[in-house]
Amino acid sequence: MSTVNGLPAHILFVHFIVVMAPLTAILVVLCSVWPAARRRLVWLSLALAAVTAALTPLTTDAGEWLEKHVARSAAVHTHTELGDTMIYFSVALLLAAMAVAAVQLRERKSEPSRPLTLIVALLAVVVAVGTVIQVYRIGESGSRATWNDAVTANSAP
Repeated sequence: MSTVNGLPAHILFVHFIVVMAPLTAILVVLCSVWPAARRRLVWLSLALAAVTAALTPLTTDAGEWLEKHVARSAAVHTHTELGDTMIYFSVALLLAAMAVAAVQLRERKSEPSRPLTLIVALLAVVVAVGTVIQVYRIGESGSRATWNDAVTANSAP
């Protein structure tokens, strides 16, 4: 997909990722460390992780289309390279959400395994922190690629 209503699709998809990836990361961590939240929100966090993982390649594909329609620069190249790594973080977030859901299913059937729950919680925290940091890095590089020269060129002397 290249454009939506005349706007580059990447610009629209990016906003979903910027909101959903950190929100999902927070929910996955919350579900991994708090049993009451896990019972209530584990399926929502799993669904959001699946949607995030599905939207990530759409966003990067739309970004690759956009890259071919803007001026080449080091900032655009950096943003593109960082953006290509987001799929790994989205898939890791989905796997962490699946692990938390597995803990929930296990707890419903039998006595909770404290070591397993702790390992999954640690995994969820590491993946969530990495995901949020990577979303920031990608977004920051994208904003630099888009706005850095525009702001500098229009600055008052």
